Amino acid sequence: MPAPGKILIVDDEVHVRKFVRLIARSLGEAVIIEAGDGKEALAKYAAEAPDLVLLDVNMPVLDGVHTLTALLKQDAKAKVIMLTSLANRQTIEKCLNAGAAGYIRKDTPRDSILSELTTIVRETFGEN
Repeated sequence: MPAPGKILIVDDEVHVRKFVRLIARSLGEAVIIEAGDGKEALAKYAAEAPDLVLLDVNMPVLDGVHTLTALLKQDAKAKVIMLTSLANRQTIEKCLNAGAAGYIRKDTPRDSILSELTTIVRETFGEN
């Protein structure tokens, strides 16, 4: 499976970014970039041009839905996977309709998150 070269993890909670970083490293040799809110994510995306963004839905400053929209205006080919602790179907559908490549619930067990992330990465970036 091709691992993205750069992954931007966006979440306002440091412990969640750490957890997601550990899981993302399981995908292969990727450079991990982190942001604590949507505004910071937009700046880091512009500076770093990551291959994949793992984006929290609920954040201060600029929430995930607005950040997703802004990222896709900045780069229509951006690959964004939403991270959520909410089961709010309406929000998830809004993100998917706005152009997210998928979503992962943060309260899912680690192995299941890795499996879901691997599947989304395969579908998004293709096989070797």
